[in-house]
Amino acid sequence: MHASDTPAIDTLDDLRRHLQWAIELEHSTIPPYLCALYSLDPGRNTEAVQVIGSVFVEEMLHLALAANLLNAVGGEPSIDAPELLPAYPHPLPHGDRSVQVHLLPFGAAALEQFLAVEKPAAADAPPESDRYETIGQFYAAIERGIRTLCDTLGEDAVFCGDPGRQLNEMHFSGGGGEIIPVHDLKSALSALAEIVEQGEGAARTEVWDGDKNVYHPERDEVAHYYRFVELAQGRRFRPGDTPQSGPSGEPIRIDPEGILPMRPNQRTADYAPGSEIRTAQEEFNNTYCLLLYLLEDVFNGSPSQMRDAVGAMYALKSQAQALMKMPSGDGMTAGPTFEYVPPEQRN
Repeated sequence: MHASDTPAIDTLDDLRRHLQWAIELEHSTIPPYLCALYSLDPGRNTEAVQVIGSVFVEEMLHLALAANLLNAVGGEPSIDAPELLPAYPHPLPHGDRSVQVHLLPFGAAALEQFLAVEKPAAADAPPESDRYETIGQFYAAIERGIRTLCDTLGEDAVFCGDPGRQLNEMHFSGGGGEIIPVHDLKSALSALAEIVEQGEGAARTEVWDGDKNVYHPERDEVAHYYRFVELAQGRRFRPGDTPQSGPSGEPIRIDPEGILPMRPNQRTADYAPGSEIRTAQEEFNNTYCLLLYLLEDVFNGSPSQMRDAVGAMYALKSQAQALMKMPSGDGMTAGPTFEYVPPEQRN
């Protein structure tokens, strides 16, 4: 699809719809990152755990920034909804249909998927508001839409949301960046830049995202895409390295014995009702949907619920790690399925 074929975002309703898509897009990366993260033994693969853990925390930040943007323009973020958890594998929401999202343990296939998802846009790539080839092009279309609407309607008409719904802080540690409350064009552009630079690098020509590394404050942080390049190539970027040169710094060692062999793309229906694995998967899905419920509350006027959401995250971690230690009968292990549980069926 060429830019000329891409529908422009030229009404407030268009903008709200695209910002809801941004929430769905940011969320879509979270289950695969969690599967890769929880398949790693933190004692044997400390560096890989730090890298994927930092990306996961920043994706939660991007989710909150997308919600701030939607709230700022008078929308209502929806996150506790079945469309946020389609069956795996599935295409990246509203994006390149060839990029499929799978639930995989850490390894070459997972890294290949993460690189496809976080791929930077070329410097001359046009904005694309739907069926985008890269996330950067999608956000460029949103930025263009916000600027156009501010020109035609005026900033006050565009940023008509309740300021009390803006999230000011996150209670997650282990990632860079910051929550930016959005109330005008300037803060909206800052929030969009935070999302894009953390994902694909500053100015699309550098590997760095502008933050410091959380675990190694003496180092600059590289963008998500390039963090996955580091893991795939087993080496860190160092000052002077570019996207073209690749990483030339110190080696990153991966211990293959410290990775749990989770079977990809599981469903609860793969296991007998009442079986230990299925029961554990159903408990995980209940907890994950509780997290979505709490986040929807946070983003719709109850920011104080964020602490409860963080508590649900810790419960998820222990449930996922327990699942990945249960043999699935084929030399692999069970794992979380991330299936949506309707509210009336939750425990």
